[in-house]
Amino acid sequence: MGGKRANNVDVAVGHRIRLFRLNAGLSQTELADQIGVTFQQVQKYEKGVNRVGAGRLTQIAAALNVPITAFFEGMTSGSKSRSEADSLAELMTAPRAFKLLDAFSEITDPALQTAILSLVQSISARRSGTHK
Repeated sequence: MGGKRANNVDVAVGHRIRLFRLNAGLSQTELADQIGVTFQQVQKYEKGVNRVGAGRLTQIAAALNVPITAFFEGMTSGSKSRSEADSLAELMTAPRAFKLLDAFSEITDPALQTAILSLVQSISARRSGTHK
């Protein structure tokens, strides 16, 4: 790609590739096989180290069964600040985060959801040394 370095948009797109891949239940190797690259290349795309060309992004969108526009939702032209969508995408790339959210969404009792949220916040506060 002529030495062009990845920028904030490339990183945000990479995070979204990872989010959609996890949502689809695919490993990096499985996605790589579908789009004809190595799993190391998928890792580099997801970390934003390597830029994803338009043709390759189209292949990734098809493999993940998402519209190509999904990789850019919430971004504004020239914006350097992180959007809520970027923050959410980054959070969802944490190990087991998607599974936790998926399981939590299956709980229909609001009181139980509140109790679980309080428990998780309490554990988090103790581990980080802050009390909320």
